Amino acid sequence: MQTMIHPKHVDKMMSFLLELFFPSFCLGCQKEGVLLCQDCNSTLEISEYNYCLCSKPLRLPTGSRSGKCQNCQDKKLAGLYFALPYKEKFLTKKLIYQFKYKPYLKTLAKDLDSILVEHLVLAKNNTEDIWENSVLIPVPMDMKKMKNRGYNQSAELAKELSKTLKIPVILGNLVKIRQTLPQMELSAKDRQENLKGAFFVKNAPEIKNKKIFLVDDVYTTGATMEECATVLRTAGTKQVWGIVLSREG
Repeated sequence: MQTMIHPKHVDKMMSFLLELFFPSFCLGCQKEGVLLCQDCNSTLEISEYNYCLCSKPLRLPTGSRSGKCQNCQDKKLAGLYFALPYKEKFLTKKLIYQFKYKPYLKTLAKDLDSILVEHLVLAKNNTEDIWENSVLIPVPMDMKKMKNRGYNQSAELAKELSKTLKIPVILGNLVKIRQTLPQMELSAKDRQENLKGAFFVKNAPEIKNKKIFLVDDVYTTGATMEECATVLRTAGTKQVWGIVLSREG
């Protein structure tokens, strides 16, 4: 009689073999065995506060359930949770870069999930009323990038958050239906034009009246999340918030 091996045991075995033959090294100090050691993690300035969506964000009152100030009420995105400022730490940039570019450290998703969850706890965002009737949706990427990289970093982060927060993640509903120019090469205005019509909801009933948390790695001008939020709101979602590891500005 053939013995079946549980998928969890297969994953553990594969992780053990990968670490045996291709050991991990901390991206901060090169300590062997982990991608981010506790000492280097402690140097990251994980935010204890929430900020609005303005280009020069204002810190919101502790305990506020509004994610916007009076000046950004016209945004489709209801608010944004982010753990780290992008510009201040070389290690923050390195973590994000290695998560997205060669050698494609896909397993960094677990370390980045821990950073995000620590922010949610510190900023008092990890409460039942916030997550009630909520789902996680990763910002999609076009098929060419997906083929080159082999995975969507936002989806990997969303899957880890789903396990930790016990919130469902919906994959493959919000999709990118056309290629766009690289956002980093464009002005804020051109970024908005570049993304118009780029996203599509395949199954509106699946997300109708849900509170959506869009997951991505970095929030820069907010053009990508704003366009995704517009499409999701049109499809009938209740609210759309953003969760990102880091924010520029």
